[in-house]
Amino acid sequence: MSIIKKFFLASRYDKPHGILLLYFPCIWGINLNDINTTNDIFLYIIFFIGACGMRALGCLWNDFNDKDFDIKVKRTKSRLIASKKITNKTIVIFCFINGCIGSVPLYFIPINSIITSLSILPIIIIYPFMKRFTWWPQLWLGICFNWGVLVGFSVYDYNLFNLELILFYVGSVFFTIGYDTIYGFQDIKDDEIIGVKSTSIKFKNDPKKFLFISYIIFILSLAIVGILMDFKSIYFLFMIFPIYHLLNYQINKLNTTNPDDCFNKFKSNNFLGLLVLLNILIGKII
Repeated sequence: MSIIKKFFLASRYDKPHGILLLYFPCIWGINLNDINTTNDIFLYIIFFIGACGMRALGCLWNDFNDKDFDIKVKRTKSRLIASKKITNKTIVIFCFINGCIGSVPLYFIPINSIITSLSILPIIIIYPFMKRFTWWPQLWLGICFNWGVLVGFSVYDYNLFNLELILFYVGSVFFTIGYDTIYGFQDIKDDEIIGVKSTSIKFKNDPKKFLFISYIIFILSLAIVGILMDFKSIYFLFMIFPIYHLLNYQINKLNTTNPDDCFNKFKSNNFLGLLVLLNILIGKII
């Protein structure tokens, strides 16, 4: 296997759904500003580049710290780090390259946004260890994956104590808790054996109730933000689509005992992210 292919696979560029889940919160945040941001294509591009690098860097860091767990899980035992197909030196090089890619937005955004970006690093560093100590690693992931909401917003407005922004961010965290709980059901049998903790295991007896609560919090945050930002009625009408997707497709039709179904439901959140973005744009433009 060539070194380029190893870089591609270890960085998980072959599975771009995670990139989009990190990217969409950034774009949501940009468009939560009162000013017209719909034409700022350059920001969209550099944040996408940053999401590619940071997601890859996060995967490498997570896989390195979880290698002793991953080798015992059917779905993850073939990962390059877990199977020792790349050396620690190679991992460091891959991390450096992805770190450079992920840092691209820092060259173009204001200093306050840079500070906001870097302030999440301690949480990112400790995230891989959360599954060892708490049933809520999905909460920590939600804090990290949606930090882009704050960073994107801060490019135009550094008032991070904005009520609409805080509500949207909190709702987005619960969105991630929901979809990552679904993701976790793929490995629940192996995770229980090796002692890994997750919301998937904690709420395994009534998962749909927990998912419903998580997604309802997200939906309510979208609705309240729409009211506070004085969006037109079409915004609330268009909310039918993300609501239907979350409550019917992802929860009602979810089979937690089928790993393939869980993965497909998880991946569908890329589409959900697009729906939410379109909803915000409709609320601002129309």
